[in-house]
Amino acid sequence: MATPTKATPPKRWEFWIDRGGTFTDVIGRRPDGKLVAHKLLSENPEAYRDAAVAGMRRLMGVAADALLPTDEIGAVKMGTTVATNALLERKGDRTLLVITKGFGDALRIGYQARPKIFARHIVKPDMLYERVVEVEERVRSDGTVERAPDLDALRLELQRAGMTASARSRSS
Repeated sequence: MATPTKATPPKRWEFWIDRGGTFTDVIGRRPDGKLVAHKLLSENPEAYRDAAVAGMRRLMGVAADALLPTDEIGAVKMGTTVATNALLERKGDRTLLVITKGFGDALRIGYQARPKIFARHIVKPDMLYERVVEVEERVRSDGTVERAPDLDALRLELQRAGMTASARSRSS
């Protein structure tokens, strides 16, 4: 029976970053394998331009005005709750959903998964978008564009609707 071996620590820094609306948490694994952490304000323009980069600099002991030594960094993985929170709180620009013709109600229909399958009165959540525009397009399952949408017409539709943001879903 083989004896388990201890995992070899990384030879370079690895970072895991969570950028929230208020704070950014930076966890780093040093080349010797030790975990270190730092918390910063997500927005602090007087002190730094980007909280994630500032946190990595501080953990590595790199001066604020110096370049990060990228050859000493093996991985940076980052997640954020900022966009998720904006969606949940219904903050942000009015949004137009642009989707392949024939799929305009796909997000409203969803998967039909609901906790009370036989309920007579089904209350669905409000959609995150205000309007839907279906476009003539075709994308194959391998990602090949068979028919591209008319982007100029889409921009005009967006302007006509008085919206400044759009989301596009690709269906094949």
